[in-house]
Amino acid sequence: MGRIFGFLSVVIVMGIGMYLYSKQIQSSSAAAGATSPQAAINITGVKSDLINIASAERRYFASEGKYGSLDDLISTNYVSVARQRPPYAYAVEVSSGSSGFRVIATRTGDNTSGTPAQLSVDENMEFQPSP
Repeated sequence: MGRIFGFLSVVIVMGIGMYLYSKQIQSSSAAAGATSPQAAINITGVKSDLINIASAERRYFASEGKYGSLDDLISTNYVSVARQRPPYAYAVEVSSGSSGFRVIATRTGDNTSGTPAQLSVDENMEFQPSP
């Protein structure tokens, strides 16, 4: 009788743990602007690309003394990220006087995946919400 009670206790605790874990995953995906597991994977990839482009932009600034366009970064091999990760396309905006930059991922096409229209990261490596 004691073994059965112990086994049932373990099963119940594991069930509660799995339930809480699934709720946490759902809430973190929603916070990132994704409404499905595939959308969450896409957003994670896009954020990784944005960080890589922003890091390349900082390296470019360190050697060239100015921020460059996405074309500059690609042509000088500072970044090997593609110009897009469907359904997002990437762009770099450099502020006047080369005082800062913003790397932007803009969703193209219809929003069938439940992802945000735009994500961006600035020279401080801070993600900004869609404008």
